[in-house]
Amino acid sequence: MSTIKEKTEYCLNCKVKPCSLKGCPLGNNIPQMIQYIKEGKYEESYKTISETTVLPGVCGRICPHEKQCQGSCVRGIKGEPVSIGEIEAYAYDKAQELGYTLKECSKIEENKNKKVAVVGGGPAGLTCAAFLAKSGIEVTIYEKYDYLGGLLIHGIPEFRLPKEIVKSTVKNILELGIKVEYQKELGKNIKLSDLENEYDAIFLSMGANKSSKMGVEGEDLQGVYGGNELLEHNNHPDYTGKKVAVIGGGNVAMDCARTIKRLGAEEVKVIYRRAEKQMPAERKEIEEAKKENIEFLFQNNIVKIIGNEEKNVTGLELIKTELVKKEGETREVPVNIENSNYNIDIDYVIMALGGTVKDEVLTLGLTLNKWGNILVNEKYQTSNPKIYAGGDLAGMKGTVAWAAKSGRDAAEEIISNIL
Repeated sequence: MSTIKEKTEYCLNCKVKPCSLKGCPLGNNIPQMIQYIKEGKYEESYKTISETTVLPGVCGRICPHEKQCQGSCVRGIKGEPVSIGEIEAYAYDKAQELGYTLKECSKIEENKNKKVAVVGGGPAGLTCAAFLAKSGIEVTIYEKYDYLGGLLIHGIPEFRLPKEIVKSTVKNILELGIKVEYQKELGKNIKLSDLENEYDAIFLSMGANKSSKMGVEGEDLQGVYGGNELLEHNNHPDYTGKKVAVIGGGNVAMDCARTIKRLGAEEVKVIYRRAEKQMPAERKEIEEAKKENIEFLFQNNIVKIIGNEEKNVTGLELIKTELVKKEGETREVPVNIENSNYNIDIDYVIMALGGTVKDEVLTLGLTLNKWGNILVNEKYQTSNPKIYAGGDLAGMKGTVAWAAKSGRDAAEEIISNIL
């Protein structure tokens, strides 16, 4: 197995930096970060990555690197790409080991006597808060739980992202001088109007962790669960000896399937209506799931969820699909194959089809888009120009790096507007 030194030496230190400019949502200066590690300049490496992100220890572990930075690596054209994710995680871990803090490795500007409230302490909120604080703005995060990190804590299993990494990341960010009000939930014990009166701007980043539904018959039966809620609240039924179907093809589906298998399920089937190559989940997550004896039913669609007289799930009616490229479409779409229906026995069904914003968002008085997300302009402003939004709440692309980018970019817009 290659060492980190060998993996950094493999980088060509490209002048054009496709990994950074094309592949990384945050535009991290990846070749420079790697070059400093090659030279043993670990503090400089951490300073370089900290110019554009405050989540290197997280993104280095859980980003879909094959689809982002490593997918644009020049080395990957004829062979294996540089192990950018692993090197980024190493840069963070080495900084922690040597005691380099985010505060010491960042340029912090003088206090500007401006105040911003950040509602929600997930990736977008933490990143926004950090870049505001670096610019000399006084920031308070309002968080409904008694911890920060959002889905990094309750949405991603320990085997993918150790909680200690999230805790050290949060600690680093808070050392920038950020205040936190825990167990504060918008619409329950804090009001948007009160925050408007107190702060120069507000950034909303509560996430979109209400599981989407398919609208099929039987979805209201006992034994049908939302994947997002299962991961968030960790309130699982007893899977011992049971057969479980996970519907979806993203990383939430993989996290649910692998978690449920570990909790004792006899069989776990992932059902996806497209082909394997079209799954949005990261390749390594799919391969790990297969190694754990999780079965994949590709090109299968749900017709209905079957139940008994007691309204408990007993099975699924599935139909096979074929992929068809329709006129004007760039992506093949799944079309049900007539008369290919069949039934399978299932005890629990997990909907892992992505998330929508919770109903409470409807009461904020802000304009929503056609998908139910808060509508923002190119400056991340909502229909109320004093209020900004980012991450899943505003319908951004669903990876941690894209959420972080929205938080950082929103911070820059807030800074330019209130200073």
